[in-house]
Amino acid sequence: MYVERFVGSHAADIRGRVLEIAAPDYTNAFGGGVEQVDILMATEGNPQATIVGDLTDAPHIPDDSFDCAIVTQTLQFVYDVRSALSTLHRLLTPGGVLLATVPGLTKISRLEDEQFGEWWHYTGRSVRRLADEAFGAANVEVTTYGNVLAASGFLYGLAASDLESEELDAHDPLYEVVIGLRAVKR
Repeated sequence: MYVERFVGSHAADIRGRVLEIAAPDYTNAFGGGVEQVDILMATEGNPQATIVGDLTDAPHIPDDSFDCAIVTQTLQFVYDVRSALSTLHRLLTPGGVLLATVPGLTKISRLEDEQFGEWWHYTGRSVRRLADEAFGAANVEVTTYGNVLAASGFLYGLAASDLESEELDAHDPLYEVVIGLRAVKR
């Protein structure tokens, strides 16, 4: 729910040529004026993938290629996150927007951890600092979502539908469940 809320709140940024990880779900749900969608996967095997590559080093993807990159719940599986953010900056056109989400308080995802390694869980402060390095502080917005009830429910395996909207909507900056990043290439 928090990821959808974040991406949906930036629907106007999902335009032109879009890069999304694994599947075009958020582009299809929220994009407007989208001319082309490319799907990036780190490994072979996804029939929807149009590009196979590593976010930390993707020289086969040309500079200034995408107007928007949607990278949700992915960066925790990338050990060299600084290189990934640098690559994403390089791939965006001037004025292009990165919409990324990362986990804060969460459990480890067993399947992805076995395949890629789950290296990081973030805070709003750590996301801002990493993005500032790649995009410049004036070009970065960070939004956090969550509260103690949402964090507890998530850790106990509850779905968003198990909680009331008001319970999920409450924001407590001490319990960041999901962190959203909007960064613009200038």
